Amino acid sequence: MLSRVAERLYWMARYLERAENNARMIMAFNSMAMDMPRETRLSWKDLVAVTGMEELFDQHYQRQDERNCVKFLMADNYNPSSIASCIKAARENVRTTRDQVPTDAWEVINELYRYTLDNLEQGIGKRARHEFLNEIVGRCQMLNGLLAGCMSHDAGYDFIRVGRNLERADMGTRQIEVGALQFLDGWDGTESYGGLLWTSVLRNQSAFQMYRHNVRRGVNGPLVIHFLLQNEPFPRSVVHSLTEVASALGRLPLNEIPLRTALQAVRHVREGDVEVLIRKEQVILFLENLQLEIGELHDDIAKTWFPAYEAA
Repeated sequence: MLSRVAERLYWMARYLERAENNARMIMAFNSMAMDMPRETRLSWKDLVAVTGMEELFDQHYQRQDERNCVKFLMADNYNPSSIASCIKAARENVRTTRDQVPTDAWEVINELYRYTLDNLEQGIGKRARHEFLNEIVGRCQMLNGLLAGCMSHDAGYDFIRVGRNLERADMGTRQIEVGALQFLDGWDGTESYGGLLWTSVLRNQSAFQMYRHNVRRGVNGPLVIHFLLQNEPFPRSVVHSLTEVASALGRLPLNEIPLRTALQAVRHVREGDVEVLIRKEQVILFLENLQLEIGELHDDIAKTWFPAYEAA
């Protein structure tokens, strides 16, 4: 397989996963905002912080209100992590690798792109926001299912697995970090509003039902962090995502360096003692170090298989 083809499949998967995660995140936060009492003030800027684009946001907006944050996360072309930018980039990567993916995949991503363009302005508003975002999530899942069920599970599909799960792990740590920051600032996970916060974190990952099924206890900070970080059977947990990355890397040639980094990240997630980390207020440092490891893993992947790549 040509390195440029591998790179485009990898980035197609990352952009698609990023668009879906952003849509999930906005829907969950929107639901939490409606459940909170009016006197409780929530910062929509927290969602921008999850994506790591605060500096770019501040360059273009003076007010950190709901509309500006939602527009930045959904529609702004200069934000490479906005839903519109990610879907456009995913479509372009599919377009240039159409001989590698099922024909239906091109049709689905093209329809997703057209739907996004035609409904983006309405989606920014409150009235149609949930319907628009739910459609984005559904179509992203449709495309992932089509690729899993109709594409040969060869090297090309392994690069898709790596991209999708690496992005999922990265966003998972970021979303947990936002909840953990609120927790350490005094949001008691057993208190009603704190419960809403952690329920929102779970809903970001469509994890609420599986949390209740597996944990069988009330929603609170330490248990949610443990579940989203270390519950191996749950497919959107950080440890499961990184294990999938390592599995896919293990099937690729010349994999020694990135595979070693991936296995190291998996080990670090498994060995983290959430209760001790929270008690010593080191959970944020743990998550940030994990994000650095995920970034290092991306660099190792790119240096190994994408020769034109230059680390920032």
